[in-house]
Amino acid sequence: MNDIRRTILWVVFGFSMVLLWDQWQVYNGRKATFFPSPSSPANVSAPLGAASVPAPVAAAPGATVAGVPGTVTAAPAVAVPALPKELVVVDTDVLKLTFDTEGGSLVRTEFLKHIDMADKTRNVALLDESKERTYVAQTGLIAAAGGALMPTHKTVMTLAPGPRSLQSGENELVLRFESPDLGGVRLVKTYTLKRGDYAVEVKHEVFNVGAAPVSPQLYLQLVRDGNKPPGESSFYSTFTGPAIYTSAKKYQKVEFADIEKNKVDVEKQSTDGYVAMVQHYFASAWLLGDNIKRDLFLRKVDTNLYAVGMITPLDNIAPGASKVLPARFFAGPQEEKVLESLAPGLELVKDYGWLTILAKPLYWLLDKLHSLIQNWGWSIMALVLLLKAAFFWLNAKAYSSMAKMKAINPKIVEMRERLKDSPQQMQQEMMRIYREEKVNPMGGCFPIMVQIPVFIALYWVLLSSVEMRNAPWAMWIHDLSAPDPFYILPTVMTLTTMLQTALNPAPPDPMQAKMMWIMPLVFSVMFYFFPAGLVLYWITNNVLSIAQQWLINTRMGVPPQFNLPKF
Repeated sequence: MNDIRRTILWVVFGFSMVLLWDQWQVYNGRKATFFPSPSSPANVSAPLGAASVPAPVAAAPGATVAGVPGTVTAAPAVAVPALPKELVVVDTDVLKLTFDTEGGSLVRTEFLKHIDMADKTRNVALLDESKERTYVAQTGLIAAAGGALMPTHKTVMTLAPGPRSLQSGENELVLRFESPDLGGVRLVKTYTLKRGDYAVEVKHEVFNVGAAPVSPQLYLQLVRDGNKPPGESSFYSTFTGPAIYTSAKKYQKVEFADIEKNKVDVEKQSTDGYVAMVQHYFASAWLLGDNIKRDLFLRKVDTNLYAVGMITPLDNIAPGASKVLPARFFAGPQEEKVLESLAPGLELVKDYGWLTILAKPLYWLLDKLHSLIQNWGWSIMALVLLLKAAFFWLNAKAYSSMAKMKAINPKIVEMRERLKDSPQQMQQEMMRIYREEKVNPMGGCFPIMVQIPVFIALYWVLLSSVEMRNAPWAMWIHDLSAPDPFYILPTVMTLTTMLQTALNPAPPDPMQAKMMWIMPLVFSVMFYFFPAGLVLYWITNNVLSIAQQWLINTRMGVPPQFNLPKF
């Protein structure tokens, strides 16, 4: 029965790894491998002329865009004298932004306090419009049915004179883009950048400069290619793609592949929420206030180019009147407390996967420990120590059961050898030994099963937390989000795993004895590619487990001994 108990533990471990891999696939924006969930196809498109980066979307006069409530018919283009466009670079203490006067669009965001992992001589750039990448934030107007072409993200605007850098002693920097008169309206975009803030206030003012009332609609969108971020590890790649949040359906992330196949099932109308583009550690999002009607869309723009956005009506604007719609654009690191303060549900772009309910309190506790210790490496170790203390009695029961099994193991081995030709009698005799010795062969299973979700959740916390980027621990570990450059921590982790395995009694069955060593060793090899923070967490867990198992065995009169593999 002893080998059956170990077999069950390995099955539990293996099934947990299957679940972890399955949810890892979902987290990465792929279909679940083992437990796929059905998705309903939806025909979702962006507004006409709103999503194309190379050129405006064209349609025949009178044609409508399918799938988005409130979209409008196409209007013939109106010839407008072309103004020369230019790129304008501005910076604050945390951001370096590049705007294109074509549409007053944001075409590059550089984070001055975050170094690029692929090239540490540069800062992280999230949005970018270059030969290698396309990732931009755009806004513009579309007219009501039969209306003329209005200012879009393809309309060249004029930038008002003013400073281009946040000056010492100042807390905000303002940029004002003004469009020419098109379709009887003029659009003015005002960006307000604040010190220490990754969220930019974007005010849209629409002036009716014509002789008739107008009813424009404002669109806000993010357009991105479907490539993974540069330098992203293929070994533990995380989700990259668009996401939509509403109070009705909560957080919904969408695979680029599903947009490609027109298989998107998201909320299409709402009065709250946001649209976002998500990748490992960083995100961008358009934020509107609550109680503002909006239509949400996801669509393919071009080959390997996708858009997520929202459209909101500005209602009727009388001649000579104007309407103002404030919005905010966030582009920055996924710092949970910052995201929570910006908009409800925005913290969910930091995706913990299927164990969010456990991961969020674990991150909260880790953050509190860091505020005291001021070192993320030591904070990780302290958190594992607290978790081991919380599960001390559960572990004690498991190790006590294992110690009892180890104590009677010689009897079991002798009995199995003696009755190897009588399986039924062997089973009866084994049960008799368990009753007499008051041993529960399943006693070590339940405590371990209870802890598995907690430690998987902690795994996702450490993998997802941008705070680990370029965060040093000690000595040679200068970045907890990168693999150990000298492979010292993975080697220590492998040794502690082998030691922990050696402390367990060897199964009588030779094949099971080999599996007891092969599976942990294969699992350990994976850690040579994992971030140092994850390896540090696992080493700490191993060491504390070994110490507790050693202590309990000694107290129960079962001297610890090492059972080395026999291959």
